[in-house]
Amino acid sequence: MNMHVVHDGSPHEPPLLLIHGSGASGASWAPIVPALAAHRHVIRVDLPGCGQSPPVGSATVPEQAGRVAALLDDLGLRRVAVAGHSSGGYVAVSLAEQRPDLVSRLALISTGPSLDAFLPEPPVLKLLLGPPLGRMLWALRSDAMIRRGITATAARPVDIPAAWVADMHGLQYRTFRTITRHATEFLRERAVPVRMKALDLKGLVIFGDADPRWDPASAHDYESTAGVRVEMLAGVGHLPMLEAPGETSRLLLAGTA
Repeated sequence: MNMHVVHDGSPHEPPLLLIHGSGASGASWAPIVPALAAHRHVIRVDLPGCGQSPPVGSATVPEQAGRVAALLDDLGLRRVAVAGHSSGGYVAVSLAEQRPDLVSRLALISTGPSLDAFLPEPPVLKLLLGPPLGRMLWALRSDAMIRRGITATAARPVDIPAAWVADMHGLQYRTFRTITRHATEFLRERAVPVRMKALDLKGLVIFGDADPRWDPASAHDYESTAGVRVEMLAGVGHLPMLEAPGETSRLLLAGTA
């Protein structure tokens, strides 16, 4: 498949696939990759239209998951632990729905369980992302504007990977809006905890108790699913891998073993 892929760690270790959220790229995982790669074969993908992967004609959540499945087939990988951040968690869940033979465990980080849990966007994101000004401002984004938009979802000071900022410059406004619309459609069709109950997979949910995008209390909606453990990170917002990289990597290693 024509998707950018980065491998870290030994190919002889258990595979762990990392799927980024809307508008991000594989570079968004950089702060936790060294700790993960010491014990896992870490595979990071740039979803279509994000990072260094070219856009495609259609990119619903199931279609993105289908492309990830084809990639894993090409790599000859089976029984892969899959972690998704934010809307990347929807792709991870859809992958498990379509190809249960490929997925051994699921880990969802800051992945909203339902549309009811969505919080009003921070003002800076409304300005940068929404019509009518969003499209015009998108073309004028500086590194500082991109960093400001990302940090608006954090509760702690964070160091944004330079590669992530660079990747954001290549993301088209139309692509971003399309991805977010499809994520909403995926949730509208069926809530994530309901989907996970049908999968009968062991899972891990990591949520910051100061997440400004999703109601942190909604993380407990996942507790109704047998085999799913919920971990709340104190004082952490929407970006646990940047805000609490040590704790996040420790939880991921334990939860995907």
